[in-house]
Amino acid sequence: MSDNLYTFENAEYKDAYRHTTAHILAQAVKRLFPAVKLAIGPAIADGFYYDFDTPETFTPETLELIEAEMRKISKEKLALERFELSREDALKMVREQNEPYKAELINDLPDDAVISFYKQGEFTDMCAGPHVDTTARIKANALKLTTCTGAYWRGDAENKMLQRVYGTCFMSKDELDEHLRLIEEAKLRDHRKLGRELDLYALYDEGPGFPFFFPKGMIIKNELVAFWREEHRRAGYEEISTPLILNEELWHRSGHWDHYKENMYFTKIDDGDYAIKPMNCPGGMLAFKRRMWSYRELPVRTAELGIVHRHELSGALHGLMRVRYITQDDAHIYMMPEHVPAEIAAVIELADRIYSVFGFEYRVELSTRPEKFMGEIEKWDMAERILEDVLIEKKINYRINPGDGAFYGPKIDFHLLDCLKRSWQCATLQLDFQMPERFELEYVGSDGEKHRPVMIHRTILGSLERFMAILTEHYAGAFPLWLAPVQIVVMPITERTHAYAWDVFDKLAAAGFRVDSDFRNEKIGFKIREAQMQKIPYMLVLGDKEAENGLVTVRKRHEGDTGAVSPDVFIQNLTNEIRERG
Repeated sequence: MSDNLYTFENAEYKDAYRHTTAHILAQAVKRLFPAVKLAIGPAIADGFYYDFDTPETFTPETLELIEAEMRKISKEKLALERFELSREDALKMVREQNEPYKAELINDLPDDAVISFYKQGEFTDMCAGPHVDTTARIKANALKLTTCTGAYWRGDAENKMLQRVYGTCFMSKDELDEHLRLIEEAKLRDHRKLGRELDLYALYDEGPGFPFFFPKGMIIKNELVAFWREEHRRAGYEEISTPLILNEELWHRSGHWDHYKENMYFTKIDDGDYAIKPMNCPGGMLAFKRRMWSYRELPVRTAELGIVHRHELSGALHGLMRVRYITQDDAHIYMMPEHVPAEIAAVIELADRIYSVFGFEYRVELSTRPEKFMGEIEKWDMAERILEDVLIEKKINYRINPGDGAFYGPKIDFHLLDCLKRSWQCATLQLDFQMPERFELEYVGSDGEKHRPVMIHRTILGSLERFMAILTEHYAGAFPLWLAPVQIVVMPITERTHAYAWDVFDKLAAAGFRVDSDFRNEKIGFKIREAQMQKIPYMLVLGDKEAENGLVTVRKRHEGDTGAVSPDVFIQNLTNEIRERG
């Protein structure tokens, strides 16, 4: 690897750099706590982690000690030396080291697997790599241990709980400081915190993973739904609704039983076995199958805001980001083979148009055939080529995500970048030649014969609940005017202007705005601060002068006092802003 590639611009080097730092973490822990048993320690999106089996409880003070030892190891300039062992010798070595988790990993490897280790000083760890060549490359002043949490071995709640130490590292202290600043900013934007403070939504122990939405949160949700419906009508979709509970046989037919059963909820009705749907697709296909379609009617585009339930592990739940009940903005497109490229392109254009309204940038991944898949490899290869050809034709930069396709087809995933440049996977487009076969979907072609349609599954917002969480953090709770639960608050300065203030209030309400009032006997500065805390876009300050001249003094959330205008001009300005979704 030449010197010009030793930067984080090179994704492979960044991964190797952070993976090496995880090994330095493990080495530091073993020096300080020799009895610790090692599990795994990969690089991740913003840093690295390592899992440890230890009776010690790692406190913030412990992390400081470990961090200091990591800096020392970095400065020792230890070379990383890779070597390979036979399965027998590898097992002998890790057992001598009293590393049972490593032994388990070795036993689970395929018979023909290459078993490699990396040595740095006195420390040796089983690892496939890659790593950098020396610990000196890891900048001692640009690494930080961030937190310690519990984690089940191999993510299985039946296994032992380990301690997972997270950290991050960069190639300069300035980059680390900026990253830590963004972490602090993210804490201020945490949608769980803002959801409570702004009275939008919450989760309770009585319903883990099942969110409650309050009146203000429902306003945001309903505005998003109205926007979604408007955009989909324009794009030629018709809306449907399918049942929440369907017979178990349907999920065998669709393949979800074999590939998704552990994430499903089940119930009995009249001695029959039923499932609460985790996906909208099977019900959508039954809706399509209700009649015979002519080739002249294709493509058929159906959209559904379907409520689905998924059994997520309790440890994976996180506010609205990871819940067990979601409203998924699904759509299914049924078409002839010759329609496929144009329909894929149209979905990409719709996603781009919707994301641009919120100011989101995004990156694109093409996810290919997984290890467990349904159907013929030839059809998978063809579907992957079609998706890739459209991305190339539209000049979209993308990266391949090998093996991460749905079990019934390859997919294009959209990863949104918020104002803190954090990535969130939202839209997905899945090209499916398999489900139409399983459900025996048909249309009558121009030759008068019956044919199988090709199918696209797609969602753009993803989960409505998760998208709301992303928006809350993206805007830090200061939603744009068209989404804001309260758009305007009317604030008279004295009791003398109450009558005029009510007139203004009534006029704004009659014009369809979501308007609130603050007639409390408090100083106007106090009222303004309260409105700012509630992140209300516009505050109207009404004193004697405004009442006398029939004006309103406008304060804008991020700009302060913008001057006095007539109520009619104010209404027109806001109407234009909402029309432009400002």
